[in-house]
Amino acid sequence: MRRSYLTKRSAAALASVALLAAGLAGCSNDPGPVDAVDAFLTGWQSGDLSKIAFVEPDGSKVAATDVATALKELSGDLDRTPPAVRREGDPEEVEGSATAKINVDWTLPGGTHWTYPSTVRLTQGSDDVWSVIWEPAIINAKLQSGDQLGLRRERPARAGVLDGAGKPIVEPRDVVVVGIYPLKVQDPEGITRALDSAFKSVRPKLPPIKLDDLPKRIAAAEDQEQFLEVVSLRREAYLQIRSKIQPLEGTQFREEKRDLAPTRAFARALLGSADPALKEDIDQRPDEVAEGDLVGHGGIQGAFDKQLRGTPGVSVVVSQKAPDGEVNDGDELFRAEPKPGAPVKTTLDPAVQNAADAALVGVSQRSALVALRASDGAVLAAANGPDGGTGENLAFTAQVPPGSTFKVVSGYGLLDSGKVTASTVVDCPKNFTVDGRSFKNSESFALGKVPFQVDFAKSCNTAFARLAPELGPDGLAEAGRNLGLEAKWDLGVDAFSGKVSTGGSAAERAAAAFGQGTTLVSPLAMAAATASVAKGSVVTPSVLADRPAAAGSALKASTLEPLRAMMRQVVTSGTATTLKDVPGGPVSGKTGTAEFDDNPAHTHAWMVGWQGDVVFAVFVENGGGSGETAVPAAERFLRALH
Repeated sequence: MRRSYLTKRSAAALASVALLAAGLAGCSNDPGPVDAVDAFLTGWQSGDLSKIAFVEPDGSKVAATDVATALKELSGDLDRTPPAVRREGDPEEVEGSATAKINVDWTLPGGTHWTYPSTVRLTQGSDDVWSVIWEPAIINAKLQSGDQLGLRRERPARAGVLDGAGKPIVEPRDVVVVGIYPLKVQDPEGITRALDSAFKSVRPKLPPIKLDDLPKRIAAAEDQEQFLEVVSLRREAYLQIRSKIQPLEGTQFREEKRDLAPTRAFARALLGSADPALKEDIDQRPDEVAEGDLVGHGGIQGAFDKQLRGTPGVSVVVSQKAPDGEVNDGDELFRAEPKPGAPVKTTLDPAVQNAADAALVGVSQRSALVALRASDGAVLAAANGPDGGTGENLAFTAQVPPGSTFKVVSGYGLLDSGKVTASTVVDCPKNFTVDGRSFKNSESFALGKVPFQVDFAKSCNTAFARLAPELGPDGLAEAGRNLGLEAKWDLGVDAFSGKVSTGGSAAERAAAAFGQGTTLVSPLAMAAATASVAKGSVVTPSVLADRPAAAGSALKASTLEPLRAMMRQVVTSGTATTLKDVPGGPVSGKTGTAEFDDNPAHTHAWMVGWQGDVVFAVFVENGGGSGETAVPAAERFLRALH
């Protein structure tokens, strides 16, 4: 009997243990404070709080939708990018209450992080469900109902573009604002005509100034005693016409300082501009650019805009909206100071750039003049015309036939091959035919049988067409590459290093020998090739001081000596004799006229050369013969230098 009793008691005990285990298992499946906190943090980031229970600090229930609305309103300016939030350890639980420590990490515009600790309180209801105690302090300890997080931005100082000496190219300069007091104007049409005439007399020419609506502006001015601005002029331009416009009844003048380059045209296309942000600038980079910022457009200003612009400062404040809609700022919760932009130092020389810009004044066609230092390839000037160019930096990016300036390259190739010397007699007839294609000289001149150096100095196309077979199928392209054409450049801005004709028919090779055919170059490419001849080793151009070009391989002196002598002869007795008497020392160079379509009358004008350590290339689009436009521009440049 005893044995049976023990068996029954053991069975009962086992049953009790099983029931207890089942009860414990049931309790472990109930959501605890950890689950409630984690669900809330997930919902905060996703915006979906529907699965979380909330109560007010007094214990009354609050709808999840109301909490979601409050989170959005309290987040204020930061609402678009919810923070990353995470729990730090397990909640501390005491008799139906729990406190969880969390980490809040907001990503602010510009990538700045605002990180801080916060606390989430919870309570367990009679139904054993854990509810989050909703309060604004969860977002930040200093927030109260009705507050918002306000984001405040501080614009950084934009850095400048520097010249080769490290001085700012753009700096405060004197301007005169020309304006009108409407009340004092008796004849609006008359004063408009007088101003228009005066503005058009300024040299160099001003960009078009819109005055046709000035009489209407004068009549419509709400305050007849207000200063009605007409135009802002650099002081030197104003001084030219002061005597014409000061006596005009109703004119008024205000002197100011504006951040400007030395002149309106100064390296304009290369430098680009820094202008108030456009809508598309803000739309493309909303976290970086805001209304009122200066943004770089084109050239160096555009390519290095982020570096020049710097990083905006940002602060987070507690703000309140008054009944009248005005927002008032309270405590500052976070601040990151603005970081000013870093300057970009160029290799430009203001004196050389001013001379280059001045050389293109009066050239009505699109044009370019680039100047390099032969010794290191530094770009000293990049001028574009008219009036600094229309935004396209032709000096660097033009892709045009080089015409007879390319005889520098083909002459190098021929001399280097040993097939000809400077004294080799090469016939220069009026016409020369290759595979049925006839080639002629400018104005159909003929020299007869003369030394190669004379063919070069007088720019005889037919002599070079005759010699083209001596270069072979790839000889011209190889000569171009030896002088630095087609190289990979790291200038920091767009530039074209040239594309030299190779292979092709005998007629194509004949045309390519004097810069026609499929060969294309930029003024910078021709200046670099010319610099290689002047220096005696391959010159790679550079325009940024922190990106100096590496030293190039040496070229054969036995090839360069006669070529340099031939380029000097171009000036002493060839096609550029107007440069013989310019100050500053002897000039060597090569002129060029390049056909660019099916009409032989349509030609680009070229001149390349050097004086001392300064190498230059002049290009005038549809400029006719080189002696009409390019050579005179080169002369103006060299005279302005000295």
